This record gives sequence, C-alpha cells and structure tokens, in this order.
Amino acid sequence: MAPFPQRIVFGARVRALRTDRGWSQEEFAHRANLDRTYVSGVERGVRNPTLDVITRFAATLEVEVADLFPRSAAHSDKQSH
Repeated sequence: MAPFPQRIVFGARVRALRTDRGWSQEEFAHRANLDRTYVSGVERGVRNPTLDVITRFAATLEVEVADLFPRSAAHSDKQSH
C-alpha cells in the first residue's frame, strides 16, 4: 500500500528539521526516546504517528506542533475536498 500524501509531506518536514540540526535519525530517535526504525518509518511516510508522538517530535525539535505541518500542504488538502 502506498503511503498517504500527507504522511509523505509530514515525514519530509520532520526530516528537514532534523537534518537542519545536524542530527542523524539515530540521534533524533534517542533524543525523542523512540526507536530509530520508527523515526525512519515516519520520515518515509509509512508510519502514521499519534498526536503524542507528534508532540514529542515538536518538543525534541524545539518547534511548535503546527511547525511540523507545512501550510501549503494543509491548504492543498482543503482544496481537494
């Protein structure tokens, strides 16, 4: 089953914020107290993180939860309905 587009966009945003900080997936996962393979799955768009995990990502990356969701992706999603 192909990943949902919103998962791809979310994962790409998490990856961009992580790499901007110079963190490997392993380091980010350690800081967030998550398994590296789970982080990998989120970044690739194959995992659907819960609100608790999204909140943990935001706290670890020191951003607001909303910063994990690009505005253009949310806007495009509304137009498609």
